[in-house]
Amino acid sequence: MRHKKQGRRLNRNASHRKAMFANMAVSLIEHGSIKTTIQKAKELRMFIEPLVTKAGKGNPDPTARLLFSKLRDKQAVTKLMTVLGPKYKERPGGYLSILKCGYRAGDNALMSLVSFVEEAAAQD
Repeated sequence: MRHKKQGRRLNRNASHRKAMFANMAVSLIEHGSIKTTIQKAKELRMFIEPLVTKAGKGNPDPTARLLFSKLRDKQAVTKLMTVLGPKYKERPGGYLSILKCGYRAGDNALMSLVSFVEEAAAQD
């Protein structure tokens, strides 16, 4: 029984899940949005939102080392530290939006579009 166990297993072992979410996070940071299944999107939110929060706070050097240990991509860490972290510094969480976008043709899995939210309040 999995009582009080957090997170979905997604039919992968721990190292595969860790690598998959790191790759998905790097793709999301580079491209701004990605298309994936709804279950992976909800788990990705729990992976990437603490990283964006860390990027907006604290001393840049140790924060960059911590982010690199999670993402393993220098360009993604640089963009996270210089663009996304300061952009969402005042926002108290909820950096991603997950929109359902139909079903996958091969196995009929529910797909979703994951992207960073835009600051509508800053433009007003």
